[in-house]
Amino acid sequence: MNTTVVDKGRAETHPHLILGICCLSLLMVAMDATIVNVALPSIRHDLGASISGLQWVIDAYTMVVASLLMLAGSMADRFGRRRVFQTGMALFMLGSLLCSVAPGIQGLVAFRMLQALGATMLNPVAMSIIANTFHEPKARARAIGIWGAVAGVSMALGPVIGGALTESIGWRSIFWVNLPVGAAAMLLAARYIPESRARHPRRVDPLGQLLVFVILAAVTYAVIEGPHAGWNSTTIIGLFAAAALALVGLLIYEPRRHEPLIDVRFFRSAPFSSATLIAVCSFSSFSGFLFLNALYLQEVRGLSAFHTGLCTLPLALATILCSPLSGRLVGIYGTRPSLLASGAATVVSALMMTQLTATTPLPLLMLTYVIFGVGFGMVNAPITNTAVSGMPKAQAGVAAAIASTSRQIGASLGVALAGTILGSHVHDGFAEATHPFWWLITGGGVVVLLLAWLSNTGWARDTTRHAAHLLEEAAAGATA
Repeated sequence: MNTTVVDKGRAETHPHLILGICCLSLLMVAMDATIVNVALPSIRHDLGASISGLQWVIDAYTMVVASLLMLAGSMADRFGRRRVFQTGMALFMLGSLLCSVAPGIQGLVAFRMLQALGATMLNPVAMSIIANTFHEPKARARAIGIWGAVAGVSMALGPVIGGALTESIGWRSIFWVNLPVGAAAMLLAARYIPESRARHPRRVDPLGQLLVFVILAAVTYAVIEGPHAGWNSTTIIGLFAAAALALVGLLIYEPRRHEPLIDVRFFRSAPFSSATLIAVCSFSSFSGFLFLNALYLQEVRGLSAFHTGLCTLPLALATILCSPLSGRLVGIYGTRPSLLASGAATVVSALMMTQLTATTPLPLLMLTYVIFGVGFGMVNAPITNTAVSGMPKAQAGVAAAIASTSRQIGASLGVALAGTILGSHVHDGFAEATHPFWWLITGGGVVVLLLAWLSNTGWARDTTRHAAHLLEEAAAGATA
């Protein structure tokens, strides 16, 4: 049964052109997520920001994105995916422009939140457009592989481009690059992407949305501000308590809703649940890795922003090479080989970083970056493929939004934990203060290895079929 309403006047657009337009938005948003990291020391010096202020520059963005992605996916299914996509692009461009003229750290954080509001309407909506454009399973798998490759390449190239711009023009220029890319994506979307929406879109879930925001905001604020306010302070304890109560409320309330914001039936699929946990582990490792290394290379090693970006080039190149390879492996052999390679590379690189000192030879550091880039490059395609494979097409927007939310939750937690651990141990020296975080990443890599095996068992595949059947029954009941 057709579950998507499409603008017939544009239905003949070549699917690979639509894929290219969607990947253009991904290129912009994913690159922006990492391009800021290399400019953090310049922002700190120019705006007089503290370490916690720098954490908020990153986490204010990722927190808003993580909170609203699922809402954006359902709104796109209701009001039209192209319309929401273009609205998000306009907000993202406006936020980027305002970030480039921010007078202080508080203004920059606020404008980053506006930027994030636009970002929530881009990636999950674009993924939904792709899922509803490529109908044949193998073609969809290849398209998702390309999508995952673009995500990996974009996030890896961000520090390189950011370093060059920060050194040559200034940190404000890192936000200017979004304007021409965004304008091109908007114009091409208006011309070539057919409007589509779900035939029976889900209702808005305001209470569920509020609970999700409370959980993420409370945890992020508590982790970042805990070292300054004191872990035993009433404020921090109250924030963690509020997050716990909101989580309990979400778990009780959502299953009772006819059309919940987060349908817990998705998580009855072991591969889907594994993919969300892998996304959290991998992206927390990646965001924390970039955050700490950008500060280490400039504050400890005395490198310029440009040379810091060049130092991350091995990571970028490894990701560029491994991302499409991972997409092909997923299309041919499934997700297990890519996930095993990702987990192993993450463990090895994190163990090497536990030996980091102020005088670690740069060649050894570059080798570590290469290995870490292999791990990160191999993980994107299996996460995305698992999120939408085997699920009803009408729920593609929601499934993709949950996967993207998991990435952003991981990115937010990674920076929050990295900065907090650094601040708590900085009296030991900057390099040594990062060691506990590298051990934490090691544990995350082990989790990826275990889930790579578990999510590809026969039992796991049976749980996906069962979850898809439950979702289809729910959809049928909603339209009856």
